Parts: sequence; C-alpha cells; structure tokens
Amino acid sequence: MPAMAVVGSGSGSVDGGKLTGQVLICSIIAAFGGLMFGYDIGISGGVTSMDDFLIKFFPGVYVKKHRAKENNYCKFNDQYLQLFTSSLYLAAIVASLIASMFCKKLGRRPTMRAASVFFLVGAIINAAARDLAMLIIGRLLLGAGVGFGNQAVPLFISEIAPANYRGGLNICFQLLITVGILIANVINYGTSRLHPNGWRVSLGGAAVPAVALLIGSLTIVETPTSLIERGKLDEGLRALKKIRGTDNVDTEYEEILHATEMAKKVDSSFQSLMNRSSRPQLICGTILQIFQQFTGINVIMFYAPVLFQTMGFGSDASLLSAVVTGLVNVVSTLVAIFSVDRCGRKVLLVEAAIQMLVAQCTMGTTLAIHLKSTNEIPKGYALFVVFLVCFFVAGFAWSWGPLGWLIPSEIFPLETRNAGFFFAVGMNMLCTFLIAQVFLTMLCTMRSATFFFFSAWIVVMGCFATFMLPETKGIPIDEMNERAWKKHWFWKRYFSDEDDNQKVRI
Repeated sequence: MPAMAVVGSGSGSVDGGKLTGQVLICSIIAAFGGLMFGYDIGISGGVTSMDDFLIKFFPGVYVKKHRAKENNYCKFNDQYLQLFTSSLYLAAIVASLIASMFCKKLGRRPTMRAASVFFLVGAIINAAARDLAMLIIGRLLLGAGVGFGNQAVPLFISEIAPANYRGGLNICFQLLITVGILIANVINYGTSRLHPNGWRVSLGGAAVPAVALLIGSLTIVETPTSLIERGKLDEGLRALKKIRGTDNVDTEYEEILHATEMAKKVDSSFQSLMNRSSRPQLICGTILQIFQQFTGINVIMFYAPVLFQTMGFGSDASLLSAVVTGLVNVVSTLVAIFSVDRCGRKVLLVEAAIQMLVAQCTMGTTLAIHLKSTNEIPKGYALFVVFLVCFFVAGFAWSWGPLGWLIPSEIFPLETRNAGFFFAVGMNMLCTFLIAQVFLTMLCTMRSATFFFFSAWIVVMGCFATFMLPETKGIPIDEMNERAWKKHWFWKRYFSDEDDNQKVRI
C-alpha cells in the first residue's frame, strides 16, 4: 500500500517517521476545514440555478432564463448574481491576512476554531436571508471562515506529519473539499424539489461542517512547532511525543527548536519574504495559486448546473450532472493521495496539464460547432460534454487541485511560513474572486472561446511545472532550501553562501 503524506513536520530527521493514529485523527479533523470550503463551492452553483432562489433575489435572471429566444450563453449574465458567489472570496483575502497573524500569535488550532465560528454564523444568516444585502453579509462571513480555515489547516497538517507521509495527508484537505462539493450537489438535487424554500436548506447546511470543525478543534493537539514558536517549550515537547507515539523525539525537538530560534531573529516574516533567497518560494507559491484557478476548474465547480442548463439540460438533469462531476472529483482525489508520494509532484502536474488541455479544447470546439445562440445542443453531444467535464475534473483532482495547496505549504521555511502561505492563500482567493465575478459575463461575451482562454493558461502552467518547479517529494520542510531550491537549475542563483536573511534591493 503506498505511503500517504502531509506537509512536513518541520523536522529534518523524520523522513522515515511512522504514521501514528494521533497524526491521522488530527489531520482528518483539521481537514474538515476543506469540507466547509468545498460545500460552499458546490452549494452556491446549485442554488443559483434554482427558480425559487432566482425569483426571490434575482428576478431579472429568472425572466431571462425562461425567455424562449434568450441567448444561451447570456441567460445567467448578471453582476449581482456573480457577486453572490464571488463576495465570499473577497472577504477571504482580508481574512487570510488577519489569520496569518492569528496563526503566529495564537496558534493553528484557535485559528481553525475561529474559522468554524465565522462559517457557522454566515450559514445561519444565509439560511434566514430576506433580501440580497442579508445574503451578501452571510457570504462575507462565510468568506472570513474560508480565509481563516484555508490559512490554518494546511499549515497545521504540514507541521504534524513525517515528511514521507506529507503529500497524502495534506491532500486530505483537498479530498474533503471534493467531498463537500459532492455532498452539496446531492443536497441541491434533493432541495430543488422543496418549494419554495429548498435553497434555505442548501445554504443552511453549511453549518454542519462548521460545527464538526468547531467540536473537533477542541479535541486535537496544537502543533509542536506552533507551541515552541510561542515559547511553550514543555507543551511543545509533550505534543511532539504525543503525535509521534514515542518519547524518543529529542532530535526532532532540537531541530524544531533551532528553526524557531532562527525564525525569532527575523524582525518581520513579511519583510523577510523580500530577501533574495525567499523569492523562489514566494514566486512559486503564489503563481501555483494563479495557475490552479486559471485551469478553469471553478468555472466548472461554481457554475456546473448553470453551464449544463446553458446546454439545454433541464434543472434536475443539470443538478444530477453536477453530482456525477462531484463524484468523479472525489474518486480522482483519492488517486492523488495514493500516488503523490510515489510518483512525485511534477509528474502529476504535467500529466494533468495535458489531460485538461485536451478536455478544454475539445469542449470549446464541441460547443462552438453545436451550441448556437438560441438552439439546444443535440443530446448526444451534450452528454459528450458532460464526459469531457468529468475527464477535465479527474485530471485537476489528482494534480493541480491538491498540489496547489500542498506545495505552497511545504516550501517555506519557518521564518516566512505564515507570511508566505498568506500570499499563496490570498492569491488563490483573489483569483477565485475574479473568476467567479466575471465568468458568466465572459461566457456571454466570448461564448465557446472561453474554454480556449483557459486552455492557453494550461499550456503555460504545464511548461512552468516542467521547467521551473523543483521536486519536493519526501524532503523535510527544514531541508527544502538545501535539497530542492539550491539544486534547481534556475532558482539556485538566488542563494549564496551569505546569510539568507540579508536584505537586498529588489
């Protein structure tokens, strides 16, 4: 059975460390932050295709949707409808910045707890929404929960697992995102028949994973790195012994202690990111987030029911197609868990780029030929597009989806980890906001060319993964500079024998 993995423990000596039950349980509980995020991605696209929801909040879209001669590509083009989806990610950008400081000062576990509270309150407000303003306020609170959760969870998992279990365990976060999307799609399929308030059940259901994370965060241990970083040395040692299942942790403890002492010499982790030796991690960590979103995946996940209705599927059929897509997403993420530490990161990224490129180009060509402004695409071709969507999602789910979170969380040294990961999370939320806010307008303006737009990005990201990204498989976090970056043909020029913390002009 292949090894599972998570982001490194921060130890350089745990390459062969065993996976204890404590690490596994803590990782799964923490990964419920991903379930919250995934549920929201899936639920928002579903409710925006429900007539009851549109009648109450977006009556103009409802009229266009049912107008016989309305342009297929423009039925759902409405800035406020897009704002309903995208507002969450705007709030998440601000929340990620606050959460990066929260993580450092108070720890990873309290940050996850705060995430669950924000998400719970947002879910309640959305379920009870009476007007668009109330709906957006709820979305902003959900965004705060997503920002806090996405900042804390990958770092938490990264700091409790041995290096040789890093990839798979960290992908538990992405796995629960896909499970959340699938659950949301199933719930949307059921609540679409509950008139007139089925959408309230869908939106209120976000409270369930929030409560699960809240309760779970009360039971798990804080990471040894976070405790030691905040001067709680004895607690850090006890936590390390607990998650490793042995008292023989002296070497790992000393390495974490050394890393924290070095980190304390840095006046500001954000300022330290401007050092020349921090540029490779900062560039790669943030650009991976741009690439992840510009694969076009959130076009599929946010708006899958809307997209399928555009092609002529009925409301129920479009929601059912989204369920199928969500199921493919979950199964394919399991592939990543059992292959990332066997095949490595780069192999999965490059293979998937080719697979997604084929899917996007074929979808664009099919829709360009068969879906005109006011016709319905022939059923056979519509089903073929559903297959292509599943083919695309499969490639993303075992590569750019989970690895977009895994790689940034494992490449930053401790002194810049919180700040560096904030830039990664913030960039992810910014790009997600942009895609969510403009996609329906793009679809109306560019039509099938939208898919070729994303195809061009996939070509660029495939080349980047091939030539610019070092392999990080099996390398402990605190040895990443020495064993990955300093040996890379391009990035090695950013390192010298001088003190890595020395500032240089940019």
